[in-house]
Amino acid sequence: MELKEFDKLFVSDSVKVIAGVDEAGRGPLAGPVVAAVTVFDEQTIIPKINDSKKLSEKVREKLYNEIVEQAISYGIGIVHQKEIDEINILQATLKAMQLAVLELNTTPDLILIDGNKSFNSKIPTKTIVKGDSKSFSIAAASILAKVTRDRIMIAESKKHPEYLWRKNKGYGTKEHRDAIVKYGATQLHRKTFLRNILEQQEELKL
Repeated sequence: MELKEFDKLFVSDSVKVIAGVDEAGRGPLAGPVVAAVTVFDEQTIIPKINDSKKLSEKVREKLYNEIVEQAISYGIGIVHQKEIDEINILQATLKAMQLAVLELNTTPDLILIDGNKSFNSKIPTKTIVKGDSKSFSIAAASILAKVTRDRIMIAESKKHPEYLWRKNKGYGTKEHRDAIVKYGATQLHRKTFLRNILEQQEELKL
């Protein structure tokens, strides 16, 4: 089934406007978690839209611009690493989704959410497991979230080049982990994600 056709399954007398929500950055050791939401009219089709993880960086950047131009409305929500440490990554992810929805300048009748967890919302929500590979609006949101987060990490990489965020985007690659052991953590690191690595760093000092 085409992604656009999947979204149309939810259209009814009471549901005319559908939004899709997804996030990027639940797993990295550094940087924020970013959520996005998109709303399109029923006719809008953007070829190549798919789960952002299945697309190259170059294709995602191109599609980002097309999504922003053609969406009826979209929103971005960002929760930074300090708050991730305070409230945990699941709560931070759900909060980022809420913040993204608040950015919309149109009110959807239904919000499709990637995954199996919903956030508190006055608008009805429906969770879709692997929604980013099924739903057009969720897949578009996944691209906005991923590109936004990648841009943040690339910009931060200029200040901290030793962690190779330009390449790893904050994920726990061997080079990134080795850099944390060697140089320690930055303000951008999620301290709750780093406990084992920081303990290793302390042992090296002994």
